[in-house]
Amino acid sequence: MYKNPKAFFEPLAIGAPNPLTEIPAIPMRMIHFFDPSNERMIDKMKDIIPTVDVLLGNLEDAVASDKKIAAREGLINIANANDFKETMLWTRINSLDSPWFLDDIISLTESIGNKLDVIMLPKVNGPWDIHFLDQLLSQLEAKYLIKKPLMIHAILETAIGVSNVENIATASPRMQGISLGPADLAASRRMKTTRVGGGHPGYLVRNDPIQDNPKAERSTAQQDLWHYTISRMVDACSIAGIYPFYGPFGDISDSVACEDQFRNAFLMGCVGAWSIHPSQIAIAKKVFSPPVEEVEFAKKIISEMGDGSGVAMIDGKMQDDATFKQAQVMLKTAKLIARRDEELAKLYKL
Repeated sequence: MYKNPKAFFEPLAIGAPNPLTEIPAIPMRMIHFFDPSNERMIDKMKDIIPTVDVLLGNLEDAVASDKKIAAREGLINIANANDFKETMLWTRINSLDSPWFLDDIISLTESIGNKLDVIMLPKVNGPWDIHFLDQLLSQLEAKYLIKKPLMIHAILETAIGVSNVENIATASPRMQGISLGPADLAASRRMKTTRVGGGHPGYLVRNDPIQDNPKAERSTAQQDLWHYTISRMVDACSIAGIYPFYGPFGDISDSVACEDQFRNAFLMGCVGAWSIHPSQIAIAKKVFSPPVEEVEFAKKIISEMGDGSGVAMIDGKMQDDATFKQAQVMLKTAKLIARRDEELAKLYKL
């Protein structure tokens, strides 16, 4: 199937808002999940909202079947009762094949469509899933007079989804980003792990035997089960001009491993990760904010290299066009975060 590329940014329904030609570039270091069916959450929202970049009302996994409607209604109540200011409001709806999907979309668009920023769609298998939601959202936006287009965020959690990730990323101008969904993806691939994200002690490399002492203990290093998938997801998002995210790290008690996994994702190009417990908010904020010394060095590279051409030796390290571009990415990220985080703005001197 072919579509006129000039029509890509035209509304799919009469009266729907024009699609975005560029996805907003704002800090999204953590997508903080909460269960809107939990009545205790309502009182906590005013305190949580200012501490996170993205607040996400979860309607899918981790919400029991008999609480799905309560979660949907709870999210609507919380959205209407709060001023989110610079914090983005997202939701993860139920999957396309669930009995709750249609009511999720209709109710949320009608009730809080002008407050919601992003709809996270789980278990995306291919661009056809995005096309369906894209068309449906356009109809609902037109019907309920939504002023700005709702963006779509896909979760990469099936083997077929990974195989189609590039087409998913470019399926619609609504596409905001993609997150790794390690638990469902592991099941889809028949991986032999019950962990949610992170490495696995059985997935390792081992040093060769010591020649003079072949029976001596050989050191090992645990490997990352998700390196390939994250790399491919980051590339797909970069091609499409959207944002890649690491998903959940399930071991709440292991903050050290969580920070390591988040940092790996940051270094590979992800802009943020899910926080599924309040303790992970600070970890994500720390990891996905560039280190002060890296920002200072990036500023030095940009200052001394002028237009970025040629070669320069700075602090004993060779810099060229490629490292100049790397410095620009680092500084741009720091500037975006500095607009929201006064403390880091002072440290970055921005």
